[in-house]
Amino acid sequence: VPMVAPGNVQVHVINSTLAKVHWDPVPLKSVRGHLQGYKVYYWKVQSLSRRSRRHVEKKILTFRGNKTFGMLPGLEPYSSYKLNVRVVNGKGEGPASPDKVFKTPEGVPSSPSFLKITNPTLDSLTLEWGLPTHPNGVLISYILKFQPINNTHELGPLVEIRIPANESSLILKNLNYSTRYKFYFNAQTSVGSGSQITEEAVTIMDE
Repeated sequence: VPMVAPGNVQVHVINSTLAKVHWDPVPLKSVRGHLQGYKVYYWKVQSLSRRSRRHVEKKILTFRGNKTFGMLPGLEPYSSYKLNVRVVNGKGEGPASPDKVFKTPEGVPSSPSFLKITNPTLDSLTLEWGLPTHPNGVLISYILKFQPINNTHELGPLVEIRIPANESSLILKNLNYSTRYKFYFNAQTSVGSGSQITEEAVTIMDE
């Protein structure tokens, strides 16, 4: 098997899900056989928004021939990763380069995990919601938009409310009685708004 690990491994993080890794080629004598390519082993160490350390699954990408760089797609935003590089010949892999640590920046969050609308009164509705399953960063706020829907399914004026990220419920007041409302709800990081979740609910007709 090859004797030497690739040197000067560098990682360039391109965005929250993509990084480029490059390395110096090993001397051909040290390959001790036919150079088939290089393998990059990489794995997520932890999410920076949640301190959970789950089972670490190593991923491997093979770059054929004498390439000295490669792209790592499909990374998770706002996470800490490690990687190393090994040279491959027909017999197997050489030693690993020293582990290199890199971090991906924040991305936009996934949609809130749920939106529940309860306790209808004549002029109010109570909203409850859950954190996004993948915050992909530090949540800074939620955005709630809502509008009335009349009997012919026309949409009325849209109201927008910004809600602090540490809230998980809200009582909406001063609504019209016996009116159907449509709600659009999403979370935000400093990068932008995530995908939204929608719900409809009706205020009650009379006491």
